[in-house]
Amino acid sequence: MPGGAAAYEEPMLDRAMIALAAPRFLVALALWCVGAAVHGQPAAPEPQDIPAWFSETFLDFREDLRDAAARGKRLMVYFGQDGCPYCRELMQNNFSQKDIADKTRRHFDAIALNIYGDREVTWVDAKVRPEKEFAAQIKVQFTPTLLFLDERGNVLLRLNGYYPPHRFRAALDWVTDRSPARAPFAEYLRKAAPEAANPGLNEQPFFAKPPYRLKRAANAKPLAVLFEHANCANCDEMHAKGFADPAVKALLRRFEVVRLPLFGRDAVLTPQGKASTAAEWARELGVAYSPSLVFFDAGGREVFRVEAYVRPFHLASSLDYVASGAYRTQPSFQRFVRERADALREKGGSVELWR
Repeated sequence: MPGGAAAYEEPMLDRAMIALAAPRFLVALALWCVGAAVHGQPAAPEPQDIPAWFSETFLDFREDLRDAAARGKRLMVYFGQDGCPYCRELMQNNFSQKDIADKTRRHFDAIALNIYGDREVTWVDAKVRPEKEFAAQIKVQFTPTLLFLDERGNVLLRLNGYYPPHRFRAALDWVTDRSPARAPFAEYLRKAAPEAANPGLNEQPFFAKPPYRLKRAANAKPLAVLFEHANCANCDEMHAKGFADPAVKALLRRFEVVRLPLFGRDAVLTPQGKASTAAEWARELGVAYSPSLVFFDAGGREVFRVEAYVRPFHLASSLDYVASGAYRTQPSFQRFVRERADALREKGGSVELWR
């Protein structure tokens, strides 16, 4: 389970018994995994390895903030889960790069939480909750999610999902820059993380044409607004792989899809009936990552968004979460993804989380 060791010391006798039992446990676990594979059931999620430099604390964030501030640092709070390929990429790809790990360690104390965990968390508001309840309360929908906190526990930056190394590096630079004149995060990210990519915007036949009057009718399809910009490698990948995936294609037909340039001047009448431009509306929504998908219901209310790197399976799951209306009854997107994957496997389908 992410989060390192538990926040207490086991007695010497207990540790010795655990050491003796470990080989038998590992053999039993291996046999169970083989048996599960034979019977067509998914194996247990792979435990997530957390870097040794993450802090092991009692998860009282009031104390953690004070301890970090005393050393001239702030806090970075990681929310993850076992079996999460995007968490694995963060840990094994991003944090294996020396400059990223060194800069994170120099400026932050890092603490890991499991979105399904039961350890008690005392947040800065002094309320005590299990990890899973705390994650649900602050609406963690994608793993990894990272919170960068200042000395008072205010959120300086929240990353909802995985950022590839060059973008994560830029996010670190932005959040550690204490200059009051720094650019907004979206603008900074575009300039600080240049990519070899298509110099223009990719087109798709399912994009709605202007004028973009997005105020919804009662019987309208749900609305998916794609924000992206030119010279965006992740945008190119979403077009080439995500939108080409058969499951994604089928689900896109259930939406009105509008593509807007993240920093563009295109005129927009928002779902709330407000006249705006693409750039102004993106700033109002707090969109920074490109590409981002923001979903709205027939009443013009935002119901979900994807604002980080995703592969086709999670892109399809996001579309299905909204198109099926599951977001109304299942507030946890991660649980919806699990249930969807299980249902696909039961029908004999394959589930590739990272392809």
